[in-house]
Amino acid sequence: MNLLGPTLKAILVCLYIVSITNFVQAQDLPNVTAVEIKGLKRIDVGAIRAKLSQKLREPLSSDKTTEDIKAIYKMGYFDDVRVEIEPFEGGVKVIYIVQEKPTIVKVEFQGNKNFQDSQLREKIGLLPGAISDVTLINDNAGKLRTFYEDEGYYLATVVPVLKRLAEDELMVTFYIEEGKKVRIKEIRIEGNKNLTSSKIKGVMKTSERGLLSFITGKGYFKKHEVMEDLDRIKDLYLDNGYLKIAIGEPSVKVADDKDSMIITIPLSEGEQFYVESVDIVGNKAISKEDLAKLVKLQPKKVFNKGIVKSDINAMNERYYNNGFALVSVNPEVTPEESSNTVRVIYKIEEGDKFRIGRIDISGNTKTEDKVIRREMRLDEGDVFNGSALKRSYERLNNLQYFDPVEIVPKPNTAEKTVDIDIKVKEKPTGFLSVGGGYSSIDKIIGMVDITQGNFLGKGYYLKARGELGGVSSFYEFSFRNPYFMDKPISFGASIYRIKREYGDFSRRSTGFEISFGRSFWEYWGAAIAYNLERTTIYDISDTASATVKEQEGTNLTSSVSLTLARDTRDNNLDPIRGSRNAVYTTFAGLGGTNAFYKVLFDSGWYFPVFDVTTVHLRGRIGMTTGLFGKKLPLYERYYVGGIHTVRGVAYGEAGPKDTNGEAIGGEREIIFNAEYIFPIVSEYKFKGLVFFDAGRAYDRGDGWGRNLKLTSGVGMRWISPMGPIRVEWGYNINKKEGESTSKLEFTFGTFF
Repeated sequence: MNLLGPTLKAILVCLYIVSITNFVQAQDLPNVTAVEIKGLKRIDVGAIRAKLSQKLREPLSSDKTTEDIKAIYKMGYFDDVRVEIEPFEGGVKVIYIVQEKPTIVKVEFQGNKNFQDSQLREKIGLLPGAISDVTLINDNAGKLRTFYEDEGYYLATVVPVLKRLAEDELMVTFYIEEGKKVRIKEIRIEGNKNLTSSKIKGVMKTSERGLLSFITGKGYFKKHEVMEDLDRIKDLYLDNGYLKIAIGEPSVKVADDKDSMIITIPLSEGEQFYVESVDIVGNKAISKEDLAKLVKLQPKKVFNKGIVKSDINAMNERYYNNGFALVSVNPEVTPEESSNTVRVIYKIEEGDKFRIGRIDISGNTKTEDKVIRREMRLDEGDVFNGSALKRSYERLNNLQYFDPVEIVPKPNTAEKTVDIDIKVKEKPTGFLSVGGGYSSIDKIIGMVDITQGNFLGKGYYLKARGELGGVSSFYEFSFRNPYFMDKPISFGASIYRIKREYGDFSRRSTGFEISFGRSFWEYWGAAIAYNLERTTIYDISDTASATVKEQEGTNLTSSVSLTLARDTRDNNLDPIRGSRNAVYTTFAGLGGTNAFYKVLFDSGWYFPVFDVTTVHLRGRIGMTTGLFGKKLPLYERYYVGGIHTVRGVAYGEAGPKDTNGEAIGGEREIIFNAEYIFPIVSEYKFKGLVFFDAGRAYDRGDGWGRNLKLTSGVGMRWISPMGPIRVEWGYNINKKEGESTSKLEFTFGTFF
């Protein structure tokens, strides 16, 4: 009887459905009087009901119930979905019967030796509590394989195994066979005739294992990177006129010892194409003559995709800066294979001219809105300007108050306006640092530093610092308001005390400074500062030179300093492009006992290379001398050598010395620095560099610019949460007797 009951019921349901089907031509289908869902254990019934197209009090539809089954399956939570229909209160009841997928209650790893379980868990998105899904599990196995591949384990295998712990519970175990690291021994380019293999490999991120690979992480096969390299190779050929370039699938051959591999990339170059003609169409607001001045692609020259892209960017920028927020410049490239030439037409769709609508700011929980708005180079009602928008982003980033900063333009075509959403996330702008350490200059040091870069949320800078070292001590309290009286005028004040031991004497100084600055023309700024300092020279060695002995005692310096600078760097702390050029002048003699002048020219330039690396070139020339017959104070002379000037030699070592061989500084200096900076771990803002320095300080009468001290070396830089840290080692190339052979130095502060 227990077996016949369900069978009989099923037969009756089938007969009922057949009778309904046969009755369709004579009468409407019955209405659905009830919808029921069976089999749910964890999934909310409302989630399924929201997917159903078969509704109550509507005629029964086989199309709708079929679509409902598909929709429920697509939710990804069920192994089985079916529908039953039975008579109910003058109509029919539609019953959706589901079988839920089991829940993953445990995720394990087996066979991993070089990476801990916690490291592997960070690479997957499969967590206990997730619904078991074969696609999801296989995707996560793929993520693990990609991770191992990126770490150099090209032959690693990952196999997911499922184990049922209960009716609705599963454990997933990823069985891993890591194998050995497989380095790239060689990259072979086949089929290239016109471009050398070295030039092709020069644009690739994938590279053979080399001497610096342990720092850069290069030299291992990464599939996603290799596929991106194929695009880079194609772009290289298109930049050299080879429009028919064809690149095949790279092949990988692993050596028998499983330690190395050879990657082969086949290609077919085709013929080189030249530009036949260049034209511009569709422009109305800006004349063709003005736009043509921006175009660098020229007839009779080799076709170059990079130049085409540059032309498009230049024309887009020209339109953006004139309010055309939705301009589109599309190149039409028509090759003529019989003559190996190409016609290029830049087609412009200008769109409408837009103005700035609302500027909305969000995310600033501490910083006042006005601190953000005053950095914006656009205001509500202004004509839209792309360069001004980009500059606004740079200025907000340079505040160092937020991470990240997002500026999202939202065009409103109906009103011809662009609303701007500024989204920021506050980051800590104050820190307390108490501790000790070792400085390459001051030896053992103890330090207390309290800094607030955004005091009261008004952008005020406040700093109190005390530092006690083996040969020096320094105490300072300073304040700066970058927008004094809500004007683009900065006001600063500081008091300080310095004590330092030199080779043959000691110095003790106490002073204060007041400064005002003004920015103008966007990238320019000027400042004036007044400084009053009382300095005592004491503890002079008996063997000190006459130059040192004659400055014993206490002197007062009353000075005025003027600064003029132009700063176009994209980031003040970690620039990629731009420059900073400045001239500093100081005149002392307005009262006090010292009289002198100083002039320093400082020029630094940043050039991006391959998007992620930077070349930094910097030059400094300084001059100083005493006035009105007074001697130039020793502590106002130029001391060249050390991490801030010429690395690889000691402080003051690249300059004049007294009869005892002690550095006494010079009245002239010339310094050149060249750096190549590259990322090591980009997400942590950790970089490496190689450098070359040249420089020296000179006394009056010395051959200025001669006998430069030459050094070279390597270093690392980290923009840590507490501030930028530099560690650099320099080698003295033209070492003389008594000089340092090399120097390892570090510092905590602003990069130069």
